[in-house]
Amino acid sequence: MSGSVFALVDCNNFYASCETLFQPKYRGSPIVVLSNNDGCVVARSKEAKLLGIKMGVPFHQISAMVKQKKVVVFSSNYALYGDLSHRVMSVLGDIAPDVEVYSIDEAFLSLAGMERNIDLVAYGLAIRERVQNWTGITVCVGISTTKTLAKLANHAAKAYPATGGVVDLTDRHRQRKLLALTPVGDVWGV
Repeated sequence: MSGSVFALVDCNNFYASCETLFQPKYRGSPIVVLSNNDGCVVARSKEAKLLGIKMGVPFHQISAMVKQKKVVVFSSNYALYGDLSHRVMSVLGDIAPDVEVYSIDEAFLSLAGMERNIDLVAYGLAIRERVQNWTGITVCVGISTTKTLAKLANHAAKAYPATGGVVDLTDRHRQRKLLALTPVGDVWGV
């Protein structure tokens, strides 16, 4: 393998994770975070997603379910999310020589040339561990030869628990297999 290799590091359920970092009693509970005016859902925990709560849904449409299912509701706290994002990105900057912040909770790391000298999955696991230990935020890592394929690998890292949160999709055979299994609409941002 030669050429470009990228890792996409994406924080899991970022806004909800930020909230539970400071209020751990809500870990494992269904959580939604609302927009600035508390009008719409802008983030959900895994448990809230499993209840069928959709991104962007107006809060008034789910208020009965929120009460019935004991969903924890937070107003957005962008100062908190920005601070924790900065912390995560600082940790990534210590790990990789080239970090491109993609959004508040995602960054691409250029691993060009490193793939010849390291086990990419082990490197991804080390990233997960360091970010978790230093910030309290859980991330998944997708690695591949293009940013789009790294995004797909990250999707698989989140979707399949057996991966341990890291997927190396640099092998063309594995790329084709995962592309055939995954509807493009399932990969956020693609």
